Amino acid sequence: MKPLTHTELFQISFLSLLCFTFLLHTALSYPAFTTLLHHLLSSHLPLSLSCALFALLSLVYYLHTRPRPIFLLNYACYKPHPHRKCSYAVSEHFVRRTALFTPESLEFMRNIYLKSGLGDETYGPPFIFQNDQNVATLKCALQEAQEGMFGAVDSLLSKTRIDPHRIDVVIVTCGSFSPSPSLSSLIVNHYKLKPDVKTYNLSGMGCSSGVMSIDMSANVLRSSNKVRYALVVVTESISLNWYFGDNRSMLVTNCLFRVGCTAAIITNDPSCRRVAKMELVHSLRTHHGADDRSYRAAFQEEDDNGYTGVSLTKDLIRVASVNLREHIKILAPRVLPLSQLVHYAYSVLLVMLSRGESKPVVPDFMTAFEHMCIHTGGKAVIEQVGRVLRLGEEVTEPARMTLHRFGNTSSSLVFYELAYFEAKRRVKRGDRTWMIAFGTGFKDVVSPNSVGIHLIRKGK
Repeated sequence: MKPLTHTELFQISFLSLLCFTFLLHTALSYPAFTTLLHHLLSSHLPLSLSCALFALLSLVYYLHTRPRPIFLLNYACYKPHPHRKCSYAVSEHFVRRTALFTPESLEFMRNIYLKSGLGDETYGPPFIFQNDQNVATLKCALQEAQEGMFGAVDSLLSKTRIDPHRIDVVIVTCGSFSPSPSLSSLIVNHYKLKPDVKTYNLSGMGCSSGVMSIDMSANVLRSSNKVRYALVVVTESISLNWYFGDNRSMLVTNCLFRVGCTAAIITNDPSCRRVAKMELVHSLRTHHGADDRSYRAAFQEEDDNGYTGVSLTKDLIRVASVNLREHIKILAPRVLPLSQLVHYAYSVLLVMLSRGESKPVVPDFMTAFEHMCIHTGGKAVIEQVGRVLRLGEEVTEPARMTLHRFGNTSSSLVFYELAYFEAKRRVKRGDRTWMIAFGTGFKDVVSPNSVGIHLIRKGK
């Protein structure tokens, strides 16, 4: 952390002295304390002055080193034009038009699509709507990225009325598309950001990278006195990742993934507290890549015929379940109320006494949060998270509805779910929200990387 300026040091010292004076004035109103103070000053003056100075310096040090509050000023989710809606009929037409799939593959994709939980209102990449474009090119991928990022950022700047020249940091995350120049450079060039803007480009992080980027922006904002506003852009590319082979574990991605993008402004400016959407309260990231099954649960590779795709193995749901359980073991003591922790400890004691005949209870995380943005990776993923956390239908309903409307938009999916909460006017001032996302690797993000980010509502 950079040293404080003279102005900031003076402000902190003045505040500390004011608090100390108030406390001393309050204490002096009690006769017993006054008698004790008189005794100390008359008998142990050097010791008394040393203790007072130590208390003052401790207060200054605390104010200087305490974590800075981080606020989500606002965010915007990209909504493509209606003519980009990718219904089952549109998907089937494109697949038959390419003539690269066997009848067995077509039937397999049809069954997956009908069971996926996706509706006919999701959005596809531009190239599948172009009759002369059966295979995506780099130009198609750039078009998809530009439409999503510029659309989301334009909407965000309109909401916040932030001058682009006030942006100090740009963080762009896109799991499987990393062109040169980078996507972050594309943002800087399009909006003509200032020359000393700091840029970061994340790739290969999977669906958890959206929550991860919020965590990263918070760390950057806490580390500098000069950085005030961070622009976070969360997107994914479908165009260059459409799979044209017959490997069934890779064909699943064609049925689940859809176009989506989110932009958000994160700030450490205390003056934004009253107008900010939310405050970042806590983040927890866990990584289980050391386990081979976790590492290969979602894996980009070539099939036997040389077609590149992302393989979603049968272990994916099991891996998500096991890693989520490991994640909440770390998370629970940090967020759950004491009553839930005592109840859980009692159930563990019963398990020990019964020699494994009973199982420990699952803590009720709805006592710690009012809302949960569950990773909408697919119907099976949502159901598995619901089973692990013992969540009712009303808690998983936003995730299922977001999946039905937008599909799996990868790293931006939890923000679409957050937008669903707001559209339904379910979020109130002071509400706590838990964002849960999973990514390749295998990462969990609980408020960002591998299972989640905790946000608390600050606006109206």
